[in-house]
Amino acid sequence: MHISEGVLSAPVLVTGALLATGGVAVGLKKMDYEKIPEVAVLSSAFFVASLIHVPIGPSSVHLVLNGLLGVLLGWMAFPAILVALTLHAVLFQFGGLSSLGVNTVIMATPGVIAYYLFNLPIRRGNHTLSTLAGFGAGATGIALGAILVALSLISTGESFLGVAKLVLAAHLPVMVIEGIITAFCVIFLKKVKPEVLEVGK
Repeated sequence: MHISEGVLSAPVLVTGALLATGGVAVGLKKMDYEKIPEVAVLSSAFFVASLIHVPIGPSSVHLVLNGLLGVLLGWMAFPAILVALTLHAVLFQFGGLSSLGVNTVIMATPGVIAYYLFNLPIRRGNHTLSTLAGFGAGATGIALGAILVALSLISTGESFLGVAKLVLAAHLPVMVIEGIITAFCVIFLKKVKPEVLEVGK
């Protein structure tokens, strides 16, 4: 899901950088001192999960866990994902520094949307509803992220239309995998540490 350096047009890069800056600012404002260790742990989990990727044209397919980060962190997913993506770009040349803003928006925005859609049913629902909501959060994170990758590529040029379709198709199995992983994680956390699902507004 990382878009490589030198692929996107300048307007798309600038728009992504501005949106990412706004998202990170909101996330930092909502991050109190007690949440910092949790944000750091989840940022590390994102860093490791998305490290093994399969290149697809100018993008790639890999585990993201942005739905899980979203339901656990809300807007704080933005700074958590930005830190991990910066390390990916600097240490492994995954993505790139110029596309850092766009990549942050692509992966963090679906997490925030997953938070608003699924955090409440996960916390308040019975076991079945929480499981379904957890699956929905993971699958939604990947689906929306793949759509944003496709939109970023198409916004740069119609020549990327074929690659955008390929990116969407390649992420279908990842949606199912991430849905299962996220459902398992939220059910486990709800049993052993339910307070971690409480995110400050």
